[in-house]
Amino acid sequence: MDGAVEVLRKEFAGLRTGRASASLLEPVVVDAYGSSAPITQVGTIGVPEPRMLTVQVWDKSLVKAVEKSIRDAGLGLNPQADGQLVRVPIPPLNEERRGELTKVAGKYTEQARVSVRNVRRDGMDGLKRLEKDGVISQDEHRHHSTEIQALTDETIRRIDEMLHHKEKEIMQV
Repeated sequence: MDGAVEVLRKEFAGLRTGRASASLLEPVVVDAYGSSAPITQVGTIGVPEPRMLTVQVWDKSLVKAVEKSIRDAGLGLNPQADGQLVRVPIPPLNEERRGELTKVAGKYTEQARVSVRNVRRDGMDGLKRLEKDGVISQDEHRHHSTEIQALTDETIRRIDEMLHHKEKEIMQV
């Protein structure tokens, strides 16, 4: 369940709010040397100011590929090359884009909830198997089921709290 929360945290970090964040570019994949490589393996991502990202590309021959990958990543960003440095200005979000981002955050949250519920189901199935095999009693099964459900409820509450904070961050002008 903690894994689902951690994945959600990473996905939220990649969601663009009005501020620049290096994690925004981490999912970008660059075609380098005949194969695909994460952008972090071809350059260093920096945040020199709140509305600007930079990628210091290590190999000058990859600058165009990095620029194209950022443009094609569907992040709504328009990079500009300056020697081996690629500048990525973060445009302010309009109201419509903010609404879209909150929907995306909602989808990520629902995926995390489903993952948590799947872990709960696996745990419950394991308890049933143990009871059927005579390893644990009915009372122990009931007790552990209650514990699993409490853990599930707590994790889903944390996920919902994360969504609330992210939506607030996205809608902040």
